[in-house]
Amino acid sequence: MNHDGRFAPSPSGPLHAGNLRTALVAWVRARAKGARFLLRIEDLDPQRSKPEHERAQIEDLRAVGIDWDEEPVRQSERHDLYAEALAELERQDRVYPCWCTRAEIREAAQAPHGPLPEGAYPGTCRELTGAQRAEREREAGRPPALRLDARSGSVDDFVLRRHDGAYAYNLAVIVDDADQGIGEVVRGEDLLETTPRQLLIADLLSLPVPAYVHVPLVTDDEGKRLAKRDEPGIEPEVIDRIRAEAEAMVRRLDP
Repeated sequence: MNHDGRFAPSPSGPLHAGNLRTALVAWVRARAKGARFLLRIEDLDPQRSKPEHERAQIEDLRAVGIDWDEEPVRQSERHDLYAEALAELERQDRVYPCWCTRAEIREAAQAPHGPLPEGAYPGTCRELTGAQRAEREREAGRPPALRLDARSGSVDDFVLRRHDGAYAYNLAVIVDDADQGIGEVVRGEDLLETTPRQLLIADLLSLPVPAYVHVPLVTDDEGKRLAKRDEPGIEPEVIDRIRAEAEAMVRRLDP
């Protein structure tokens, strides 16, 4: 079994304790199996991704003792891979343009849509005729987003590429994991709901699927999920606590 692992932060701010704990769990599990561990920078969003955040995240990872086996890769440098995957889905007639605004999506998503999860996109633009699509594009005045025609009772028609040309996380992450030979993905349980989307893409593209381990989120004293910290740097006592929590979690996951 392939136990190669990875950590893939988004450089939109400094890491918090939960991010570092997840990274440590992934690193310990990979190293315990003698497997590779890779670092990927998920900088798909050019507006939110900042080089200074990337540098701070790498410093924090090193501060808790994490290393990696190859030079980090950046999703911003891998657009050819995503374009190739998108083209294959288009060849399968599984992609359609969407001009819906966020307000329109919120309004449409409030209606019941059978087994689809709450807030799912109901496929408003899927059945538009050629003339209707041309009209929507004139009205919108911008390029469309591209959505997957999921044809699934449990997965909605999610975005593959945004209207500004940025590729979506659900497409990029499964392509990257397959390309890098990742065998196990450790991530927060907040990403559990995205897994069916990624499994669907993997199936359509005949890509290998890693094993997924979703770990509980770290919360504050009020039970709220931690957000990225305002300032880089992390205190030594916090590092010790994160290491202890990660080691305990690894023992629970793999006794």
